[in-house]
Amino acid sequence: MSPTWISLASASARISTWIRRDLRYDLPASLVVFLVAVPLSLGIAAASDAPVTAGLIAAVVGGVLAGLCGGSALQVTGPAAGLTVVVAELVGRFGWAATCAITAAAGLVQIGFGLSRIARTALALSPAIVHGMLAGIGLTIVLAQLHVLLGGEPGTAPVQNLVDLPGQLAGRHDHATLIGLMVIGLLVLWPRLPATVRRIPGPLVAVTLATLAAVVWDDVDLARVEMPASLLEAVHLPALPEASWAAIAAAVLTVAAIASVESLLSATAVDRLTAEANGRAGRGASAAETDAGAGTPGGPPTKPTNLDRELVGQGLANTVSGMCGGLPVTGVIVRSSTNVHAGARTRASAVLHGIWVLLFAVLLVVLVERIPMAALAGLLVVVGLQLVKISDIKRVRRHRELAVYVVTALGVVVFNLLEGVLIGLVLAICLILRRVVWARVHAERLSTRPPAPEHWSVHVEGTLSFLAIPRLSAVLGKVPSGSVVDLELATDFLDHAAFDHLDWWVRQHEATGGSVRLDEVGPAALRGDQPRPARRVHALVPPRWFSPWSSWQARHVEPNGALQADHHASLHAALRPVHAGVREYHRRSAARLLPYLSELGGRHRPGTLFLTCADARIVPNVITSSGPGDLFTVRNIGNLIPADPDAESSVAAAVCYAVEVLDVRALLVCGHSGCGAMQGLLGGLDGREGCDELGGLGDEKGPLGQWLRWGRPSLEAWRAGHPIGRTAAGQGRTEVDQLAMVNVALQVTTLREFLAARGVDEEKVSVQGLFFDIPTGRLTVLDERLQRFSPPADREPEIGVTWAPLP
Repeated sequence: MSPTWISLASASARISTWIRRDLRYDLPASLVVFLVAVPLSLGIAAASDAPVTAGLIAAVVGGVLAGLCGGSALQVTGPAAGLTVVVAELVGRFGWAATCAITAAAGLVQIGFGLSRIARTALALSPAIVHGMLAGIGLTIVLAQLHVLLGGEPGTAPVQNLVDLPGQLAGRHDHATLIGLMVIGLLVLWPRLPATVRRIPGPLVAVTLATLAAVVWDDVDLARVEMPASLLEAVHLPALPEASWAAIAAAVLTVAAIASVESLLSATAVDRLTAEANGRAGRGASAAETDAGAGTPGGPPTKPTNLDRELVGQGLANTVSGMCGGLPVTGVIVRSSTNVHAGARTRASAVLHGIWVLLFAVLLVVLVERIPMAALAGLLVVVGLQLVKISDIKRVRRHRELAVYVVTALGVVVFNLLEGVLIGLVLAICLILRRVVWARVHAERLSTRPPAPEHWSVHVEGTLSFLAIPRLSAVLGKVPSGSVVDLELATDFLDHAAFDHLDWWVRQHEATGGSVRLDEVGPAALRGDQPRPARRVHALVPPRWFSPWSSWQARHVEPNGALQADHHASLHAALRPVHAGVREYHRRSAARLLPYLSELGGRHRPGTLFLTCADARIVPNVITSSGPGDLFTVRNIGNLIPADPDAESSVAAAVCYAVEVLDVRALLVCGHSGCGAMQGLLGGLDGREGCDELGGLGDEKGPLGQWLRWGRPSLEAWRAGHPIGRTAAGQGRTEVDQLAMVNVALQVTTLREFLAARGVDEEKVSVQGLFFDIPTGRLTVLDERLQRFSPPADREPEIGVTWAPLP
């Protein structure tokens, strides 16, 4: 069979599948989008100072070509409000025919963007700039169309329209004003009506009623849409602009860039809308309703947009639209969201909407010519206001980019679109640079009691570079000579100039009788032999969370051992680190921890019991990356579980509370290397010389000896050649570590036997052993099938599937 016949058969099969599966969704959705697109296309053409037919041509070409060739299945393409200001400027500068040529050339540039696979680069533009640009365009549209609505003519510049608006308002108004206000009122009221009414697009209803009112009034002075006798008469070849090549190139790149960015942003928004629609459909549909090839039952497809292909499709549409005398096109979020919410399943909906627009333009020209221009002006006022979104303003304000948004919007209104965007871009870059290189420097005087010298605290946070030296010098200059200074450096980068300045100041201050206690929190250090980072180091949590007291509190000791306050002098020396740690927690960590504690409220529902040794080197929350409310931690010497709960019930009580009261489902037993309890078992209870690790208290009659007797079965199993001990010996482990690993395995067995005796269903809980190797800082998991400890699997392990007792 020839390739042609194979291709035809494949196409026929796809069409047949679409008719059977998706036609019932795509056909009604396309009609809804068509009803939305027609009035918007006419209004955008009017606002762009272009022929009204140019909007319809663009809707047809965009719907069909971009729908067939684009990378988004559900995005609908057509003339967009975001380009009205640009097109109006181009028409005024070059003329309409030349603007069509610029549109066609911009489409070719877009095709080049798509073939170069740089689509995602366009998304790097700050949303504050994009939303500010759209807001500026919206305000420009509103200022111009208010004059049309009031029966006048808009000026050439938005500022002029704003200045002339009070005089226009004070003038005499006729039917055009009433029609425009009626359209605005209907569009504002429409979203508040019942859902059954809102199934009909509001713009269609508003323009239709306004047209009927104009027919009833029969006002001959009322301006109406002008159309050629046939849509084909509006199709003509573009003409080359009579201007410098630099001006033409700038115009082409401007149209291509704005159309590309708006289309890509719209496509990503459509992907989010599609995912939300799938979520609703997935919750409400049964498995029997799942259609083959659909993303979820009853929902649209979930395949994400191919952004590079989308640019190619948009470029093809713009090229053809420009060659046929149409407006520039982009992906339009209003039509696209309507398409998704109407239940479209494939790109056929966008294509069909373009076909319906074509039939309307060819067959119903008489109806279009009856639409009053004031109705389109009222529609455009609402469309323009909708480009200034309160949600966008709140979002950019939350990200501290409101200044970029406002400056971009005002730049578009006061100057023009290109200059406004460039001004916003420059401001955004300046703000980013400031945030990246800006260091916060703060100094404050602390209270002291005479005759103690003045005590100052200086805090430096962020990236400390030569740009911060003037402020740093000014702040340090406030600190008087001879004072005690706590200098805290919470810096992620310290360049040479900043290092030299700080080092010089510290030495000078100490030379004049003062003292400096240096507290280096961040990775960029002023003292020490470690090299400073060559670039900024980003830490997700403050390094002090992992640091022992000895690594940072030693730097806080006063010269000659003196204490800075009577309160500290009253403390026992052993309590000072605790109090210093508590103060550090209150200053740095309490605010970070509070939201998680607030979420927990009065509930205590941990998911895991973590039984481990009391060794201070084991930090359960750190080695498991857990937080408040995750672990129910039980600690004792040697991570032992007494086999006789009646003789020793402390561990049994904790396990019962966790499983039977807290409903904990995972129980972990964690041993570690270099365990003192295991050394005690090997030495103190072995009849040999007492173990130094236990300080001579490991004899069998003492408290430690009485406790460690619960580990004797582990010692006997290790001596008998337990397979886990043999594997550890083969890995070069010490005898202490071999015994610690065997001990974990036997404690897991003891724990399971205790749960079984309590009648706990073995399917309800999972029990697993862990081993923390202190020299490497790595945590391994007990593999009961292979009888060894192994690193955790990359995928989620199956915990507790083996209940057979170990040999």
